[in-house]
Amino acid sequence: MVRHHQPRKGSVAFSPRKRVAKETPSIHAWPSEDEGKLLALAGYKVGMTHVILVDNDKNSPTFGLDVSTAVTVLEVPPVVVMGIRAYEKTTKGLKVITEVLADNLDKELSRKITLPKNYNQEEAIKKLQNALDYTEEIRVFIHTNPKATSVPKKKPEILEIGIGGKNSEEKLNNALELLGNEVKAEEIFQEGKLVDAIATTKGKGFQGPVKRWGIRIQYGKAARSSKGRHVGSIGPWTPSRTMWTVPMAGQMGYHKRTEFNKKILKIADSSQVDEVNPDGGFVKYGFVKNDFILVKGSLPGPNKRLVVLRKAIRAHGKSEEAPQINFISTKSKQGV
Repeated sequence: MVRHHQPRKGSVAFSPRKRVAKETPSIHAWPSEDEGKLLALAGYKVGMTHVILVDNDKNSPTFGLDVSTAVTVLEVPPVVVMGIRAYEKTTKGLKVITEVLADNLDKELSRKITLPKNYNQEEAIKKLQNALDYTEEIRVFIHTNPKATSVPKKKPEILEIGIGGKNSEEKLNNALELLGNEVKAEEIFQEGKLVDAIATTKGKGFQGPVKRWGIRIQYGKAARSSKGRHVGSIGPWTPSRTMWTVPMAGQMGYHKRTEFNKKILKIADSSQVDEVNPDGGFVKYGFVKNDFILVKGSLPGPNKRLVVLRKAIRAHGKSEEAPQINFISTKSKQGV
């Protein structure tokens, strides 16, 4: 009988596969944008459902027909621009020059950071403007509002977000206009546009090499002694060490991952939550209470996980027209 041979399915491109340092993702790359808007938005993963829409892809064999598509529901309450940060370029990368904070910050932020007392905002803005000559990058800080959602926590997440503009001076002016204000999803994204989803995946704990790397289970004598759920050899005589590419047991899941070019199918405000809320609410989440976004396909992470949607940094150039949605399923889905 001919033995079956196949390469292992696990990619070493993501090694080392260890737990992420913090659940809130840090983003270091931003697309170039002239329009003075935020380049990303944070929301909470509610769950999945399916919609029936008219396929508007002209290269698709189902063009013009009704098709069923899986979608992820994201609840996106307005985020608040709480600060501005300026960077200068050094030989060791970007270095912080100074920061500006908004007035009347949410008291819930004291659960996360120490709020300053007797803060002089005008002096901080003047210092930032004087440093524009050698400023390389301007970014803003936003904080989420989880207490307005069904997520059982009050401590907001703080994220650093890029902002559009032709140069540092224009970016600063755009940031100052938004400082202290709430920003909604419809002010950043449009239906049909592509975004990148950045989040921490589901944690699956310590797993063996079969589940973690997709190696085949051994058979015959090799399988009798140890159930065969291991690699046949962990390395040759030379080099006399175990290479890092050998599939081994270890942590699986709870990694930061980026999924590129996810399509926004619908952006809706809080008055339309009945279109997606099933009877009894979403499993392991509850009811959607705020603005929400329908994203085509799946997104990383479990329900209630924070997901950052960034404007597509390498859009594939295909059609970005919003499809016509004829039906949204509100049937409760167990285990989705």
